[in-house]
Amino acid sequence: MRLLFVCLGNICRSPTAEGVMAGLLEREGLADRIAVDSAGTGSWHVGGPADGRAAAAAARRGIDLTSRARQATPADFASADLVLAMDARNAADLRALAPDDAAREKVRLLRSFDPAAPRDDLDVPDPYRGGPEGFELVLDQVTAACEGLLDEVRRHA
Repeated sequence: MRLLFVCLGNICRSPTAEGVMAGLLEREGLADRIAVDSAGTGSWHVGGPADGRAAAAAARRGIDLTSRARQATPADFASADLVLAMDARNAADLRALAPDDAAREKVRLLRSFDPAAPRDDLDVPDPYRGGPEGFELVLDQVTAACEGLLDEVRRHA
């Protein structure tokens, strides 16, 4: 199984989700059966590392953010089983990028996997223009969602 986490620039939220999920999969002994990746809907940061603030917040929790930013492409839908958008705007952009209806059905909001998340607000807020508390909130929300996602992927692993 392959999971693709997607945000706007692929330097804050989606690499955080990728790192969190990779750690959970490693902890559960599933890292060899479930692959994780991340991408952005935009191209601004292609080739760059995760935002330093996101990386520092993650490191404080023992999570490494090692991926390099890249832009999502239509080919990603062929290899990914789930395309996990960080917010409604990312989800809409991904559905517009998807080559067909089957590909569009792979797009889900990450927080939809968090049973405690309010159903009327499933966006992971973009912390890019804010302070350190935004990166901590992203980690909290992404971790809760990835725990729920882990329950889902266990059924398919």
